[in-house]
Amino acid sequence: MFSTSMTRTVQAGTFLLLLGAPLFLVYIHRDAEKIYRIQYGGKSNSQMNSEMKPPTKNNSYVYSWPTCQQNTSVANITSFSSLPGSIKDFLYYQHCRHFPMLLDLPDKCGGADKSADVFLLLVIKSSPVNYDRREVLRRTWAKERLHRGVWIRRIFISGTNDSGFEKQRLNKLLELEQRDYNDILQWDFSDTLFNLTLKQILFLEWMERNCPNARFLLNGDDDVFANTDNMVEYLQSLKDNDGSKHLFSGHLIRNAGPMRWSASKYFIPVEVYKPNSYPPYCGGGGFLLSGYTASVIYNMSQSITILPIDDVYMGMCLAKAGLSPVSHMGVKTLGFHIPSKQLDIQDPCFYRDVLVVHRFLPAHMFLMWRRIQDPNLRCGPSKKRFWQHKNLTLRW
Repeated sequence: MFSTSMTRTVQAGTFLLLLGAPLFLVYIHRDAEKIYRIQYGGKSNSQMNSEMKPPTKNNSYVYSWPTCQQNTSVANITSFSSLPGSIKDFLYYQHCRHFPMLLDLPDKCGGADKSADVFLLLVIKSSPVNYDRREVLRRTWAKERLHRGVWIRRIFISGTNDSGFEKQRLNKLLELEQRDYNDILQWDFSDTLFNLTLKQILFLEWMERNCPNARFLLNGDDDVFANTDNMVEYLQSLKDNDGSKHLFSGHLIRNAGPMRWSASKYFIPVEVYKPNSYPPYCGGGGFLLSGYTASVIYNMSQSITILPIDDVYMGMCLAKAGLSPVSHMGVKTLGFHIPSKQLDIQDPCFYRDVLVVHRFLPAHMFLMWRRIQDPNLRCGPSKKRFWQHKNLTLRW
């Protein structure tokens, strides 16, 4: 069975029509930092960031990075000509890690010094076209709020879709959302399946600069149902861990390996990843980690070649640091099976005690959140027997 990140699909917003994304956009060269220093009097990227003028009303910046050059030497790899076009493009630009930032949130956590006040930071991967998903999440489990005395904050992380006028329209959509909600980070790279790892790295770099002391993070997709109230209760119950120690918890996947079937959308040839097995990792649909672990992963990523499967890549970073992911029975990124057709899969009694369940339509997300929040919700003994049958005692 594939990992969660291997089963993701991109759905258009209800009022947007995706006209078709190009295979790749122009990327930014690996050595851009060196060139950037030359152009700006020897100053580093971090120095320039600290000297940037204050954000505009919509927190939009335009960074001047030189164009990333294609690594043409990869064409010398044996059998390169027989690889799918998407794999070729990935290898051509695999070295690129610097991208213009289109939308920023430098004060999202109250500044680096006050970022410890953020107990749970919701980091939600979302493509520009997924407007309907973002709107529903803002009104449901991702609503910024104070719960049990601690703050929950929300960030959507995104690249760009399409080209030409359509790309401009989608970027404008995100700008308008930013003015209303102040919750989007966007970089100018193609928001595709094989760039999900890049999106993670760019966010972790942003976090190191702007929100280094956030206690815990939920990292997940914009189509998961997350019971963030339960998450706060669970995280507050941890003994001797206020976010300053290791935590990486979700749907644990072991003994998995790369898909070698070339017809698969998730094909990973030996030219991209040679070993036949992956280290243990948690499905990328949704997992919890501490601020400490997020920093460790970012540091490890600086010396690990990008792999296009983002959740596996996080596992690689953990393995290099000598850390391990762990399983949490409340995280169901592959969904869960209801054994009887006489039971409603959308019954809120199945969801009020979990942390994360993958793959919800926006309308179902809205309804489910409202139903589990209903103080009059009563769950009969049949639901209790279901969880006992699954050996899941999920109340914290």
